[in-house]
Order: sequence, then C-alpha cells, then structure tokens
Amino acid sequence: MRAQGATQLSSRTTYCPMLGQGATEYLVLLAVVLIVALVSVALLGFFPGMASDAQMTQSQAYWQSASPIAITEWAASYATWATYPYLRIKNNGAYPVRITKILGGGHYISQVNVGGATNMSDYYHMAPGEEKYFGTLGRFGLPADRDIQFIKGASSGSTFYLYSAASTCSAAGQGILQVNDFGFEYIEYIDGQQITKRQVGKPIIIKCTS
Repeated sequence: MRAQGATQLSSRTTYCPMLGQGATEYLVLLAVVLIVALVSVALLGFFPGMASDAQMTQSQAYWQSASPIAITEWAASYATWATYPYLRIKNNGAYPVRITKILGGGHYISQVNVGGATNMSDYYHMAPGEEKYFGTLGRFGLPADRDIQFIKGASSGSTFYLYSAASTCSAAGQGILQVNDFGFEYIEYIDGQQITKRQVGKPIIIKCTS
C-alpha cells in the first residue's frame, strides 16, 4: 500500500513542471501578441500628431466621393506664417449650392482672399457637377487667387485664416496638413427654397509639397 501511494505521489509530482511550463509559454505568447499589436498601431499612425499613408488615402477617397460637396484634388504648401491649401471642389449633389463657410477644428472662415477679403458666398455658387477651387496663384499655378490659409494656433488676424489645424507643413515639402472636423456650411437651392446646411466629415490629411 505504501509503495502504491508513493507511486501515485511521484506521478502527481511529474506533472507540476509541465503546468508551470504551460503558464510560462502562455505569458510569452501574450507578450508577443501585445508587442505586435502596439507595432501595428504605430505603423498605422494612430498616435496623436501622426498620420500614415493609409490615413491620407482614406481621407482623400472619402472627400472625393463626398456629397454634395466633394474635394476632387488637393495639395498643401508651406509658408513661415501659415499653410496654403489647394482644394478643388465639386458639387456632387442634385441641386445648386452656395458655399458660405469652411469649417474645421471648431472654427470657421467665411471669407476668401481675392485681392482682399471677400465673402466666400460671392464666389462659390455651384450648379450640379460644377467645379471651383480654393488656392493661391503663386503657389499652385492657378488662373487667379482664391486664397485661404490654415494655421495651428489661437484665432486672430485675417478673416481668411482658419486657426484650427491639428498639424501644418513644417518646411517646404515636409510635414502634413491635417484639419479635423472639416467641412462646409452651404445653402442648398431646392425648388425655389433656400436651405442652410452643414456637411462635416473626415479630417483632411494632405502631404505637404514644395
């Protein structure tokens, strides 16, 4: 009887190292999974202040198909005091629209620089399918100035400066222009009625050009 009891005790003892080894292997695998997850998140650019190529592609695809106001082309250019955007916009909707404001980061602008501050609504009445642009003659080779500027900082100064950018160009050809909660306020003309609406969507994330 004693011999049998000793044998049973010995058998139980031989399984303890295996249980410990299994627990150790589980912890190692868990640590590897966590490291891989952190690396993946970093590569996708989800840490504050960063944006990946995937995010820029997603932002561009979203705005190209947005409705009623889409952005079919864009670029961003560095200046020491601001970032100049080029935004080619299109009325993707079924009704005429008149853009009255550009929105972003909780702020807005209602004017554009056309040889001086001018109400945005004077220049951006668009029929269905029509395209217009915001941009600067000297930087993007456009036929005329329709200048707006993005700045990262507190609001002050010119009425066509939008002080709400999450990030701006850091030098010529360097950095990313990102404006969160980006969108438009516009008037839509439906069967003789004028309806004021807002269209706010994904951030615009634009790689800076020289």
